[in-house]
Amino acid sequence: MKEIYEYLKNCGTFYLATVDGDKPQVRPFGAVCEFEGKLYFVTNNQKEVYKQMKANPNVAICGMYKGTWIRVSGVVEEDTRREARVAMMDANTASLSKMYTVDDNLMTVFKFVSGKGTVYSFTEAPVSYSL
Repeated sequence: MKEIYEYLKNCGTFYLATVDGDKPQVRPFGAVCEFEGKLYFVTNNQKEVYKQMKANPNVAICGMYKGTWIRVSGVVEEDTRREARVAMMDANTASLSKMYTVDDNLMTVFKFVSGKGTVYSFTEAPVSYSL
C-alpha cells in the first residue's frame, strides 16, 4: 500500500473512474493520504462522484510519473470519522485548505477496503501491490 500511496503522491494529478449507471465517468484528483494503513482520497459529498461511489463502490485510478503509469482498482467505502478527515487535511493542507475545512460538512474521505495497484513501464515488467 505504501508504494501505491507514494506513487500517487508523486503523480500530482491522477484520474479516478467510477460508474454512473452503466456509463464510466473519469475525473482528475490530486489529494491522497495514508491513514491507519489504508489508502484514502477526498471529495465533496455534494458531487456526482460521491453519489456514484456510494451507489457502486468499485473504482479505478490511473496516473503517470516519470515514464511509468499506475492502475489501481478496488472497492472503497466512506470513512465518516473526523480523524480520517484530519489526516487527509494534514497530508494535503496546501491544496485542500482552499476548498474545505475538516468540519464543513462537505469534505468527505473514502478508503480502499480491498484492491490492487500495478505499476507499468514500456521497458520493465509490471510490479503489483495489494491494498
